[in-house]
Amino acid sequence: MSPPEYARAHRARFLAELKRLVRFPSVSAQSKHAGDVRACAEWLAGHLKGIGMQGVRVIATPRHPIVYAEWMGARGRPTVLIYGHYDVQPPDPLQEWTTPPFEPTVRNGYLYGRGACDDKGQIFCHVKALETFLRTTGRLPVNVKCLFEGEEEIGSPNLKPFIKRHARALAADAAVMSDTRMLGPDQPALTYSLRGGLGMELEVAGPRQDLHSGTFGGAVLNPLQALCEIVAGLHDREGRIAIPGFYDRVRRPDERERAYMRTVGPPDAKILADAGAERGWGEPGWSIYERTTVRPSLAVTGITGGYQGEGSKAVIPARATAKLNFRLVPDQEPRAIEALVRRHVARATPSTVRSRLVTHLRARPAEIDRGHPAVRAAAFAYRKGFRAAPVFLRSGGSIPVVNVFQEVLGIPTALMGFALPDDRIHAPNERFHLASFTRGIATCLAFLDEMAGVRPPRWREEKVAA
Repeated sequence: MSPPEYARAHRARFLAELKRLVRFPSVSAQSKHAGDVRACAEWLAGHLKGIGMQGVRVIATPRHPIVYAEWMGARGRPTVLIYGHYDVQPPDPLQEWTTPPFEPTVRNGYLYGRGACDDKGQIFCHVKALETFLRTTGRLPVNVKCLFEGEEEIGSPNLKPFIKRHARALAADAAVMSDTRMLGPDQPALTYSLRGGLGMELEVAGPRQDLHSGTFGGAVLNPLQALCEIVAGLHDREGRIAIPGFYDRVRRPDERERAYMRTVGPPDAKILADAGAERGWGEPGWSIYERTTVRPSLAVTGITGGYQGEGSKAVIPARATAKLNFRLVPDQEPRAIEALVRRHVARATPSTVRSRLVTHLRARPAEIDRGHPAVRAAAFAYRKGFRAAPVFLRSGGSIPVVNVFQEVLGIPTALMGFALPDDRIHAPNERFHLASFTRGIATCLAFLDEMAGVRPPRWREEKVAA
């Protein structure tokens, strides 16, 4: 049986196994799910071992484990590092899910569940391609190292130190990752640019305890009000970020690049339709696609303060918090932007309350050479798997490990994603198009085949220590 025939014959089993993976509530941000994250890692490692991968390990980190596997039997062939993450975002708000987030359900050609698309379904395209080769030909076309982490959704705090410690053992000719979007079901896309990220939490505190709003209203500045005023001042009326110096190092794309983006990128109406929004908003002079890719942004992703229950409560809260998510572009450095934010918030904080900023995430922007052999191999693979040539897109998202691979291992990453714009990533009712799952496996098969002819590996191989 040929590899494509094997993949078709076992399609139902592949889906059943993906459902099993999605059932793990591997929410890395919440300590109550630490055991679930570990159980998910153990299951994934067992599955990799079961399909014939070697050197499989679940490697502890200070928080959540890394799953490693390899197959190094393709002497003289390139080495491909397959990266993915098995952790997921919190499923809240639960009441907005049609079916429970960790009870994967198939409806209308989609698999619904938290992590079904981001990133368990996309990881599984690669895993099933590896199985298909190993079960039909007994070998892989290239050497493969798998690196699946459990902390991507919290900024990968332990991944860079791990990669630095094991740089020689993780040496490869290129990395491939499926954690990005296509333009549509029949239009694949290769991502060549990612924005950086900076995640911060702002707390404003006032009195030592909550106060009766009738007794103290008008006499004590409400920390929640002060917080809202500080947050409101982070943008100007036109949608530009109002932090002094914020745009000083923003790299402006030339007109040739902007023309290319207009040609291949989604129009404003399509992006708004995918978002379920009637009108756009943001920095004037740029299309929505440009605002979300080549321009920086700031989103307030959460505000907490005061009474949150049913009905009313006459209280002035003692403190209030806001979560801030910055997306950065070349040549913005996260630490430099962090310093600007801290300075601005300190100046904007009224003297009658106290503010404090905590940084949770820093990620640098990344750009990929569209002419690299691994990127060309991915483009060829899409033509085989989807029967369509991919377009090259910029992404507004942040994937910290792409920059880490560039800096530490000296390799590019082929960002060969299979998600659709309306797969509701990070939102209730997340889903993965089952046709994309099938085509994704075919694409991963073609990618490994095509990489076999690129060039021999540059590094001597070493084992990853537990």
